[in-house]
Amino acid sequence: MSGRIIVFLYGTLCYIMFLGVFLYAIGFIGNIMVPNSLDAEPRLSFWTALAINVALLAVFALQHSIMARKSFKKWWTRYVPKAAERSTYVLFTNVALALMFWQWQPMGGTVWAIEHPAGKAIMYGVFAFGWLIVLASTFMINHFDLFGMRQVWLHLRGKEYTPLKFRTPFFYKHIRHPLYLGWFCAFWGTPTMSMAHFVFAVMTTAYILIAIQLEERDLMNEHGRKYMEWRKITPMFIPRLRTKPASEPEAARTDTSAA
Repeated sequence: MSGRIIVFLYGTLCYIMFLGVFLYAIGFIGNIMVPNSLDAEPRLSFWTALAINVALLAVFALQHSIMARKSFKKWWTRYVPKAAERSTYVLFTNVALALMFWQWQPMGGTVWAIEHPAGKAIMYGVFAFGWLIVLASTFMINHFDLFGMRQVWLHLRGKEYTPLKFRTPFFYKHIRHPLYLGWFCAFWGTPTMSMAHFVFAVMTTAYILIAIQLEERDLMNEHGRKYMEWRKITPMFIPRLRTKPASEPEAARTDTSAA
């Protein structure tokens, strides 16, 4: 029993750390009340800052993708309790993001600057809307499973983990990747696009587009025909309001573990 309690406490600490990192990310990208943001004053030369920032983004991308692969999970759970695997993934993601927030180097320069009050309001609205979409999407696909809390809670109670059913709640009836759409809005929704912000937005967008291919491949292997049918009739990012056709699967789920 003590072992299960330790695993639960570990998962809880990883989740609490995620909450802090998530809130800090909003301030980091939006330049809101954080000591080091995307658009702070440059401290290094442009090319040195660019090299450091690219390296930081690469660390995050590699960690986030490699640890999500089934082959890595199979090897990793030889050393980490299976119930704590997702929490450990969340922990390493937190560390990679914290490192980026800490060491990010502003670069100076402006790609665009919107001065009109209405334009500024629209861009800030896009930014806020993106974060709301991200958070809402996690709850639609089971927030606590995504961040490891369901796994450690079931383990604490001595119950086996059961994979979530494949389903398409709310946003997922209209687009396949609302979570990523939210990230795009959060990354690009700014009235003043600095060069550092632009590099961040371009690289994270490119990473997401690559990660989607890996994720959808895994989901097709895992869920087979149901996922393939849903994928055929559901756009990737641009919502299509429609009545559900008869051929659409009644039970579907999207998984963001590959990104």
